[in-house]
Amino acid sequence: MSQQTQEKMATGAALLLEALKEENVEVIFGYPGGAVLPLYDALYDFEIPHILTRHEQGAIHAAEGYARVTGKPGVVVVTSGPGATNVLTGLTDAMMDSLPLVVFTGQVASTVIGTDAFQEADIIGLTTPITKHNYQVRKVSDLPRIIKEAFHIASTGRPGPVVIDLPKNMVTDAGEVLEKAPINLPGYQPNYEPNRMQIAKLLKALQTAEKPVILAGAGVLHAKASEELTRFARMYQIPVVHTLLGLGGFPPEDPLFLGMGGMHGSYAANMALYECDLLINIGARFDDRLTGNLAHFAQNAVVAHIDIDPAEISKNVPTQIPIVGTAKLALEALLEKSGSKTNHMEWLVLQQNRKEKYPFAYKETDEAIKPQAAIAALHEITGGNAIITTDVGQHQMWSAQYYPFKNPDKWVTSGGLGTMGFGFPAAIGAQFGKPDELVVAIVGDAGFQMTLQELSVLKDHDLPVKILIINNEALGMVRQWQESFYQKRYSHSLPQSQPDFIALAAAYGIHGVRIEDPTLLKQQLQEAMDYPGPVLIDCRVIQSEKVMPMVAPGKGVHEMEGIEG
Repeated sequence: MSQQTQEKMATGAALLLEALKEENVEVIFGYPGGAVLPLYDALYDFEIPHILTRHEQGAIHAAEGYARVTGKPGVVVVTSGPGATNVLTGLTDAMMDSLPLVVFTGQVASTVIGTDAFQEADIIGLTTPITKHNYQVRKVSDLPRIIKEAFHIASTGRPGPVVIDLPKNMVTDAGEVLEKAPINLPGYQPNYEPNRMQIAKLLKALQTAEKPVILAGAGVLHAKASEELTRFARMYQIPVVHTLLGLGGFPPEDPLFLGMGGMHGSYAANMALYECDLLINIGARFDDRLTGNLAHFAQNAVVAHIDIDPAEISKNVPTQIPIVGTAKLALEALLEKSGSKTNHMEWLVLQQNRKEKYPFAYKETDEAIKPQAAIAALHEITGGNAIITTDVGQHQMWSAQYYPFKNPDKWVTSGGLGTMGFGFPAAIGAQFGKPDELVVAIVGDAGFQMTLQELSVLKDHDLPVKILIINNEALGMVRQWQESFYQKRYSHSLPQSQPDFIALAAAYGIHGVRIEDPTLLKQQLQEAMDYPGPVLIDCRVIQSEKVMPMVAPGKGVHEMEGIEG
């Protein structure tokens, strides 16, 4: 080999890290192991910081939190075998919620793949259904191209996770250093520009609609289109309903805002979805928790659906006006044309009356803390400006109901997969992504115990994340469903014991606060939010409280229980 050729060679590890630097990666979340030790050795002197989580699930949920608040791909490195299989839940979660990730999984050397070598797992087979795309590196010199393609795929079109499976010898062997890594993706051409004829059809439908409503999903947030959504809704005076993942995309104080729709949505939002004659879906999936029984969902409406992913259009709800493209460009096109406006004041007055008559509500008491009161108090203290992450369950729904988000990209929750253990590590990633903002993880006492080992990360980096445990000493949503649909047969939803969370926090070197007295709730919450470092708050709440209102399984969105005017 000539000297000139040798100078153009580098190890796979060096090529990989230089490619990450080219992608402006700010932080890597991960956990080392045998198959990726050569890569970790190269990381030892590298400039991109690596965050050692205490479990691979913590690493990938942290990357999801980072991706959600920054819009940039979260980067994860894990080893082969169990290291890789431990991120499958996070990959599925990111896929369902459209979060951009690039995940490097260690793999046994390519020479022994298929021999059941130590810690070998078929990661390509395992991740094909739960990723946007995946690669297994077969040639060291391909690494820069593969990494560039992975970041491109993860962050364009409908965002999602991409896996790069790294056989160990692809990191240790040398490959050619190319001046520019070419992208070769002839079959991947996301459509961003909406069809102008379909835009015209939607504007024409608006001219005759008497009961229009906008359903705004996470696609609005991913496209950074909140401002355009607000202008469009106000221009045509159309009420706005959010999905769970779309919260924050429209000002909650605006009279046009009807709140969240779906199983635990507001009465006004669900009745608008039920009665509308024109439904404009912008970046939402029409999932079952939103629609309820499809036979009763927007049954008299012309449906327009704006989505970057053509596979979502007419998948669940028949669509008469399909518009494939980004929410931002579609809304800009609608704003440019500015069609004539119908007078639907009667519809607007009806929605406003419903909002006022049937708000989210709970019965206050001085005897014990209501979970809704704890979250409402947090909203008051933070002014609705904190980044909020959650697990899944009752606390998640109460957060969606009682913490209105003034701005986009403040709400980090597991929607499609509903992953317990998500909220706390997601808060860690969000804090790394937005180091100057207040980040609060609202979690249940059960879900928190699934990933609480990541308290070590708070200690390692003195991250000022606040953890608010809504502690009802139960698997809250499971208990609620057992009470409502299983004759109060509480099968394994009421754990016999749980840790002393304050002592647990102390064991990790974290400041802990227990809140039990409702008269001290706001004061103690305020003190916890003002504390300069990380805080774990054990907030003891009434166990029997339910999330209401509710659309029971099999019911239409208009058949809500727990409505009190």
